[in-house]
Amino acid sequence: MRAPALILLLASLALAACDRNPPREPGTDSPAATRAAARAAKAEGQRLLEITERYYEQYLELNPLTATAQGDHRFDDRFGDYVSTAWMADWLAIEQEGLQALAAIDPAKLAGDDLVTYEAFRYGRGISVEGFRYPAELLPVHQFGGLHVQFPVLASGRGVHPFRTTADYDDFLARMDGFVDWVDQSIANMRLGAEKGFVQPRVVVERMIAQLEALAVDDPKQSVFWAPIAAFPAGVPAAERPRLAKAYEEKLKGRVLPAYRRLHEFLRNEYLAQARDTVAWSDLPNGAEWYAYLVRLHTTTALTPDEVHELGLAEVARLRARMDRIRQQLGHGGDLRSFFDALRADPAQQFATSEELLAGYRAIEARVAAAMPLLFARTPKASFEIRAVEDFRAASEAAASYVPASADGRRRGVFYVNTHDLPSRPRYAMEALYLHEAVPGHHYQSSLAQEAVDLPRFRRFAWDTAYGEGWALYAETLGPDLGLYNDPYSAFGALATEMWRAVRLVVDTGLHARGWTREQAMDYFRANTAMGEVDIAAEVDRYIAWPGQALAYKVGELKIQELRRRAEAALGPRFDVRAFHAEIVESGSLPLAVLEAKVDRWIAAQK
Repeated sequence: MRAPALILLLASLALAACDRNPPREPGTDSPAATRAAARAAKAEGQRLLEITERYYEQYLELNPLTATAQGDHRFDDRFGDYVSTAWMADWLAIEQEGLQALAAIDPAKLAGDDLVTYEAFRYGRGISVEGFRYPAELLPVHQFGGLHVQFPVLASGRGVHPFRTTADYDDFLARMDGFVDWVDQSIANMRLGAEKGFVQPRVVVERMIAQLEALAVDDPKQSVFWAPIAAFPAGVPAAERPRLAKAYEEKLKGRVLPAYRRLHEFLRNEYLAQARDTVAWSDLPNGAEWYAYLVRLHTTTALTPDEVHELGLAEVARLRARMDRIRQQLGHGGDLRSFFDALRADPAQQFATSEELLAGYRAIEARVAAAMPLLFARTPKASFEIRAVEDFRAASEAAASYVPASADGRRRGVFYVNTHDLPSRPRYAMEALYLHEAVPGHHYQSSLAQEAVDLPRFRRFAWDTAYGEGWALYAETLGPDLGLYNDPYSAFGALATEMWRAVRLVVDTGLHARGWTREQAMDYFRANTAMGEVDIAAEVDRYIAWPGQALAYKVGELKIQELRRRAEAALGPRFDVRAFHAEIVESGSLPLAVLEAKVDRWIAAQK
């Protein structure tokens, strides 16, 4: 550094120190006053922690499946009804009680993580209470989020419910009864919904009927539910196994499988005839207002459907330009759509077997692990496995997904890879999908959050979609720094997966707020992505069934990118990407506005 520059730097540091330590007025900010303020802040933080812990304890009792997923096994014998009038009233009550208790906290006394906790808890309870204006319980199932699909995974011995001891098996026997009650309550709710005009679109019902045909078998031993009986672990004594096998056979044959058949027959013989021919959420009673709420819920912003739609159009145009440059680089003479068609048909981008696809992801895992210290200072303790999606749900599932590890370390995370229709799983998309679902995406973020034992539980296990999916999409953009995207095809794959999320902004809002048909939505995908027909249909049907959720990815990623640019501009050469990533990813899932305020405070502290 040259001498004049050094003198200027020292002078600026001296001025900054003066700004940070202005002259005190007599009698203010004395050491005694500072200690008193610190004691008050600590006491207020403790009161806040007690409020959030009381709320979360009540929340887990109401949501025993969530407790099990987090490694809390106190409620493993319960299922939770989730859709009854009593359950909804209990849920609303704990949300309102949390807000009322929070009114006694003075945020001016809080700082650091306590202030973040206050802001996140206030936002979460407020948006949740607002949701009770809308009768979601009348639409309790769809092909992506219905418990009828999640229950077989739970029961298979490879899900979140443990099957290690006799007590675990007995717990699940009791849990089966709760599932049956949920099925019957869901059928009753859908009947009531049909009377009031709240029904699912026909395509959603048809998708569920196909799912249930694979699950509603007659013979318990031919069902996915029999897997834990077919392979008892060492922790179940031999003397107990005949009793458990008999109890499972009787429960499955007498209750669970008949419940699946009841749900299947209800959807096929009664509900399908009442299903909507339209697909827009705005076609439901008060649907436009409800959809606008879902946009705010999933993006944790004040964006309107129209604003999201316009944002999507701008992102699609930006990404098309970048994709077109790669098309030209690879020497393709046609337009972008013909380039997509050529990629879909290219046998060099396709896998011959499911195991070859899974092995490809495992090779990426090793490469990324070696490069992670360049961008991240910490490594989570939790590990994960790469597993194929089960056959019974593969046809309607996304290309990849992730299920978090348990906080107690006894269950690994799972990076699910969909091996259905192998030609639709191109090689060029693998690196970006791995970064999103595994490391440094969902597995990395959720594991670090769960392992942050100093945080309140509601923050360790929270899921704000815009943050979680936004982080995972941001993680995809880190590929070049992690040694990936080294050829034009994988670079195109990164753009293709980002375009997939940008198209969602246009299609989701188009379907639910602008009157688009399912075919219009599929045409927009064909024109702007290289996705195959199977994936396009599954994606569009996902947005129809689950409005608003898909908007969170791009909105969250754009906010994190904005915050990074803001930090880089403010800190200049002092910007440390590892410190920035720690600030984003090590504090649990947060609403975007809370995350932004937190990062702004961090930038100010760095300066």
